[in-house]
Parts: sequence; C-alpha cells; structure tokens
Amino acid sequence: MQKLLLLGDEAIAQGAIDGGMSGIYAYPGTPSTEITEYVQHSKQAREKKIHSQWATNEKTAMESALGMSYAGKRAMACMKHVGLNVAADAFINSAITGVNGGLIVVSADDPSMHSSQNEQDSRVLGKFALIPILEPSSQQEAYDMAYHGFEFSEKYKVPVLLRIATRLAHSRAGVETKELKPENKISLPSNPTQFVLLPSIARKQYKDLLNKQAAFDEESEKSLYNRYFEGSDKSLGIIACGLGYNYLIENYPDRKVSYPVLKVGQYPLPRKQVEKICSECKEVLVLEDGYPVMEELLKGFLGKEKIKGRLDGSIPRDGELNPNHVGAALGLKQTYGKDIPEIVKNRPPSMCSGCSHIDVYLALNEALKEYGTGRVFSDIGCYTLGAYPPYNSINSCVDMGASVTMAKGAADAGLIPSVCVIGDSTFTHGGMTGLLDAVRENSPITVIISDNFTTAMTGGQDSPGTNKLDKIVIGLGVVPAHVRIINPLKKFHEKNVKILKEELAYNGVSVVIPQRECIQTLIRKKREKNKK
Repeated sequence: MQKLLLLGDEAIAQGAIDGGMSGIYAYPGTPSTEITEYVQHSKQAREKKIHSQWATNEKTAMESALGMSYAGKRAMACMKHVGLNVAADAFINSAITGVNGGLIVVSADDPSMHSSQNEQDSRVLGKFALIPILEPSSQQEAYDMAYHGFEFSEKYKVPVLLRIATRLAHSRAGVETKELKPENKISLPSNPTQFVLLPSIARKQYKDLLNKQAAFDEESEKSLYNRYFEGSDKSLGIIACGLGYNYLIENYPDRKVSYPVLKVGQYPLPRKQVEKICSECKEVLVLEDGYPVMEELLKGFLGKEKIKGRLDGSIPRDGELNPNHVGAALGLKQTYGKDIPEIVKNRPPSMCSGCSHIDVYLALNEALKEYGTGRVFSDIGCYTLGAYPPYNSINSCVDMGASVTMAKGAADAGLIPSVCVIGDSTFTHGGMTGLLDAVRENSPITVIISDNFTTAMTGGQDSPGTNKLDKIVIGLGVVPAHVRIINPLKKFHEKNVKILKEELAYNGVSVVIPQRECIQTLIRKKREKNKK
C-alpha cells in the first residue's frame, strides 16, 4: 500500500487493477481516455497480463467486457457519456442478463461540453437500467469505488455504473492504495441460460432485477459514500451529489457548514436520509453536476417550493457546477481571480500547422465551387475544426458516423452530390454500417475518409483501420474503380482537386481516402527516436 498523486481517471484505473481486474475495454473519448491509457502504461498491469487494447467502439467494448464477465473474470468498460449511448443496447440488457464476474461500467460526463456535443448525465441511463450507480466526490473515492465495485457487482450479479465528471477526471489528488486482490479464475455461469435473452428467459430475469431493487435501496442507506452531517441552522438543508460536495466544502475552508448536509455518492438515492433532511429543513438546496436528476425526484414527492437547485435558477441550468455557483446559491461573498488577459481570450481551437486535414479541405473547397456550399456533412474528430474560418468547409457534426448517413439522406432528398468527411477511426467506429446502406442503394454520395493513421483528437491512440481502409470499403461493396487514395500535400493539390471532381460527378457511391500521418504523432515519433 502506498500514496500516489493521481488524476481521477488514473485513480479509477489503479483501483480496478488493485481490485482484481482482468480486462479493460474502451474507445478513447475525453474525459475518459486516461483510464485505459493508465492501464496500458502500468508495469503492474503488464505483469498481470491485464487486457487493455482499444475497442473499435463503445458497443464492442461493452460487449467484450460482458463476455469477460461471463467467463467469471472482473472487467471494466470505459467511455465518455455520449459513448454510453453507443453502448446502450448492451448496457441496458446487461442489467437483465446480470453478470458472472464483476463488471464496472465507467461513464465520464462532460458538463459545459468542453469536448462534447451535449451535457448528458449518465445517471439517467443508470437509473433507466435499474442498476446501482456510484458517483465519487474525490480521487480517493474514485479509487475506492473501482476497488470495491467488482465485489459489489458480484454480490448482486449486476453491472455497476461508475459516473464521473470532467473536473474530477482531469484533476489530481493524493490517493492511498489498498492491498492487491487476486484475479478471479475462469468460471462459467451456474445458470446456463442466464445470458440467453429469449423473451421467456428475459421476462424472468427482469423480475429478478426488479426484486433486487429493495436491496439496492438498503445498500445506499448504509453506504459509506452517503453520509449525513448534522447542522444547527435548519433554514436550509443541502444535498450534495458527487463532486457537488467538493464544491460545497471549498466554500468553507474550515469545513464547518452550519446547515445539515447529505453527501450522496451512491444511488438509488438513500430515501430515509433524504426524507430526514427534507423534514428537518425549511428549504433544501440540491447540488449536482449535470442534469437535475435528484432535484426532479425530490420535487416529485415534496413539491416545487421547498426544493432549490437547477430547475428554479438557484444554480445555473446548464454548464458544470463550480464553487462560485454553490457560494452564490448560499448567499456567500464570492471571490474571483483576475480577468483573463485579452491576448488569451476567445481563442477557438484550430488545426495544427501542417495538419493533413487542411489540405483535404483546401482541395475539397475548390472541387465544390461549381456546386455551391451547404452539401458537406462531417463527423467527430480534429477535422470538425474545418467548420471554422478560413475553411468554412463543413455543415454538420452530430454524432459518431452521422456524416455518412446524413449525406445519404440529403442525397435521397435530391441534394446531389452530397459529400461527407469522416476520420479513419470514426469510420471504423460508426461509419461502416452507414456506408453499407449507401452501397445497397448506390446513393450518389462521395465519402472522404481523412486518414491520418491514428485516433488523433484523443491523443494519438491506434486506429483499427490503419493500412486497410481501402480493403474495408471494397469489402463493403464500393466499386474498386471508385475507391481513390490521394496524398494531401500542397504539391499534389491540383491532382487531388481533379480526383475529387471526378468522384463528385460520379452517380453512385465513391470513396476518396486522403492518407498522411498526423503531424503530432509524427513529431512524437521523431522525438522518441532522437532520445535513443
């Protein structure tokens, strides 16, 4: 046992390693990426031969983790909140199949959308799945929840959702580790039909899940992560969920809050403790980072007037929670740092100097001049920055893989040609099935797979389609003559424009694959080579 300085993500990874994990499955997505990377770089994990390769997307990660659980071993699936949508089919059904070996699903939410398309709160999906939810308020709790979560999962034979938010994921604190637990041995489920969700079996298993709800409630009532702190001033009670408790305490340097406080880190909500604080206090302020999940539940059975939070404006309805929001809601005097100097204000992200995506957009813009603007659908990756000046090249970014299917839908509506730009990793994650739809109907779309040989936006993880994208798209049925590989460099600009024009004019599915290594991974490789 030792004390380590860890990010919240790293604390979860170390807690899982120490807790007897045999495999971690994930697709990179900020703010969850560092969990898997920590395991990949851990000497301890390598010695234990813990599986830690990246999955093609969150659904395959969730299903692989469930497969490891089926074999009796402890597994973790990690993703960001929008990734949980991709994994939702397997995630929801895993609550009904139940688990064999312990299974923890980590979903890292991103309030304020620092690198995301929405502010979705994963607690909603956890509640929807009817499984226990853990929400740490500190890096130590993140470690402890991962460490003990496998046993909790095995006790009730259900997956456990571990929900964190960006600020906890990416901030550091001292964490005390615990004794290393041995990994489980392979053991198949005692019920041979447990994982066979034929309707007759699923109905029985769903009843079993419903019958466990009372036990989940009781676990929350006695959980160390749910604590009631008495207070002398009953004019207000405070329910602080997860990181909200941290922000509350930051407003009280002496850690002495005069109001009663209920700290919540495990769900279902500890109803007896909630009823206690609500009955004792004139008003109740709910602090939660994300959706007003707890607040809405309380308003449902206590009425609107008594409960304060995001819904009545005491806390801003959108954006991440912070200590100043909490202080303002409590009527405390607020302190702020100095204003940000003008030189660093309002600087939107931009593509790196030398990025291959730049040359792709310059060629595409020229090739499209005769058709006009408004017909380029894009996707999630560094290339999304092509929406900004001076390129102004793309017209959509919705979810992973949507560029291909939106281009198909627009072509179906008569917008011909329709074009999509998608990255190599995003294509294998969520674009292949959309391309298959387009091939089936021979839709007049041009698919540009901008291939920089990595998952660049999240730090340069391996891309599963590297050096085989052309084979994949031909395998999906694209006519080989209309699968074109180009080199996105300025010296090939005219040649690339010519190829793009040819494919835009083709009345069917064409795929253009610009290939050039990400400038950042190239720099990193050269730097590492020079060190040797």
